[in-house]
Amino acid sequence: MRQLNESNNNDRNKDVRDQILRAAKHLFAKNGYEGTTVRQICTEANVSLALVSYHFGGKENVFLEIFHTIRQFFGNMNYDLSDSLGALKSFCKEFVIFRNEERELVSILQQELVMNSPRLEMLTDVFQPSWEQLRLILQECQNKKTISFPSVDVAVNFIMGTLMYSLDIAFLNQIHSKISPEQVADLAVAFIFNGLQATTI
Repeated sequence: MRQLNESNNNDRNKDVRDQILRAAKHLFAKNGYEGTTVRQICTEANVSLALVSYHFGGKENVFLEIFHTIRQFFGNMNYDLSDSLGALKSFCKEFVIFRNEERELVSILQQELVMNSPRLEMLTDVFQPSWEQLRLILQECQNKKTISFPSVDVAVNFIMGTLMYSLDIAFLNQIHSKISPEQVADLAVAFIFNGLQATTI
């Protein structure tokens, strides 16, 4: 019976944590970090103020925790560099599809980058894995002479800019076409490969 109660408590705690994180992600994406209060998060999550302190200790820890999904995704990225162009194509496609699934998270990251936020140092483990993985792939493409782009560093910025903004933004796009995330990913790959002057796709 005691084990059952502990299991139920663990489940309830996980549900509350998830509610708080979902609410925080939505509000940070909508209002930014500075424009979001713990009270707003609690109201959105329908939980008491004390529960945020209990589970996370404060707003900053909630903010850092919402990026767990991205850390997991990029931490598990692993590509066969013997097929450098195939690796580049897979990286780009997977990023665009993930970007579509996690719109709010990537929007929060974009806000932090544009503001050159003091929190960027704390998000190093969120950004670096993907950028380093892309840099390794591009370096291998250059070593194999399958792309002719003169600078790997510039190419990394060029590609990540394309991938992070490969999303239909209602304010900028008044005409909406029905394109699936997979189709957007394919178009992004073609755009990037042409930009890099790859010898083949």
